[in-house]
Amino acid sequence: MSDVGITVKKSEDFSEWYTQVVLKSGLADYAPIKGCMIFRELSYAIWEKIQEIFNEKIKRIGHKNVYFPLFIPESFLKKEAEHFAGFVPEVAWVTMGGDSPLEEKLAIRPTSETIIYATYAKWIRSWRDLPIKLNQWCSVVRWETKATKLFLRTREFLWQEGHTAHATKEEADKEVMEILNEYRDLMESYLAIPVLAGIKSENEKFAGALYTTTIEAMMPDGKALQMGTSHNLGQNFSKVFDIKFIGEDEKEHYVWQTSWGISTRLIGALVMVHGDDKGLVLPPKIAPVQAVIIPIPYRSTDTSAILAKAEEIYTRLQKAGISVVLDDRKEYTPGWKFNDWELKGVPLRIEIGPRDLKNRQVTLARRDTFEKITVKDEEVVNAVAQLLVDIQNSLFNKAKKFLEEKITTVQNYEDFKQVLKDKGGFIRASFCLNSQCEEKIKEETGATIRLIPFEKETPFSNCVYCGGKAKEVVYFARSY
Repeated sequence: MSDVGITVKKSEDFSEWYTQVVLKSGLADYAPIKGCMIFRELSYAIWEKIQEIFNEKIKRIGHKNVYFPLFIPESFLKKEAEHFAGFVPEVAWVTMGGDSPLEEKLAIRPTSETIIYATYAKWIRSWRDLPIKLNQWCSVVRWETKATKLFLRTREFLWQEGHTAHATKEEADKEVMEILNEYRDLMESYLAIPVLAGIKSENEKFAGALYTTTIEAMMPDGKALQMGTSHNLGQNFSKVFDIKFIGEDEKEHYVWQTSWGISTRLIGALVMVHGDDKGLVLPPKIAPVQAVIIPIPYRSTDTSAILAKAEEIYTRLQKAGISVVLDDRKEYTPGWKFNDWELKGVPLRIEIGPRDLKNRQVTLARRDTFEKITVKDEEVVNAVAQLLVDIQNSLFNKAKKFLEEKITTVQNYEDFKQVLKDKGGFIRASFCLNSQCEEKIKEETGATIRLIPFEKETPFSNCVYCGGKAKEVVYFARSY
């Protein structure tokens, strides 16, 4: 990978463009282990911002963070047959401890339901112990055999997984929706990525769940990306792991459970949705650096005054709570710095040159539109703060317009296939909910039901595949 900027256009070779942006911006690198990746400083800083935002959300509504072991006994996974079958092809196993074979194989965590729920069976005795609302930030391993796609398809990735236990189905239902709404707010208000929300079909729900809710985003290549899921697990796991409690009625009951998660694929979504031919474009609320100050000295002028002004503005912005960097490196030209910070997606650039100094002003350059404006020195803090809000809103509105344009309503299967081929995106169709029809569509087109919307829509035709009576309006798409 050469050190020059992005050499392909987003609109011409999306896959190569994506890889170049991820590598050249310093988000990530390939690891020396096949199928794995290295999260570099920039991507990890974005992940820390996501953690900070989401931790505040879940702690506010009574959740606490914990950490469970990476290793899961095979017997735990086998207890829940449907769940186990869903993960078997992707499980990595530990069979040796040093030179000695293990008595029981250990799975490297593909997800933590089984180990957490075996522990819940020890902790829960009475209705007074409920609800339990725990979350952990960790890595999981799923032994992908497809080609590595940084952030989107790797054998190890980072995520959060929440696991709760409740006395009633109503409480579990409420938890599922409360978390899904927090996810939606994270995506739309912070990542500036609009999403569709709904329920997964029986074929697409999480293995072992009663039902799965989801939020789905649309990528520029016409493929959907699942951004987060929240599952009502019913009593499936509690019956397998014997998680019971004595209720207020002094009778024994099984708990109702939920699980929910988001992963570092969100960083891949940020790249794809907002990036351009110059590199990353980061929404201000998620950007580790919101503004960069670049002094522009001329050889014929005294640079010390420009640097002093740059430092003064840096201090003022920092005091105002804006994440700002002063790039005073002498070994690089201002033009090189412009390109470097554009590649890294910093939302706002602040330029200070001799003319700015003379006129007591600074020049502000937006990363999203490349628009430049000059503001008076005394107005710089307010102007920067307002521009960051404008950039955040502008990125969301642009992505929302794109999402809306990528939803196509079809009434028959021929149109369905044609839209998938020519345009991609979400296909809104009437459907019979027959799992065999669903399997046939997947087999023939690669498209799956991404969601059945929460707000029921009246079917407007017969089933798009079999022509029988339609039960729901659903949204199909090819996906990552």
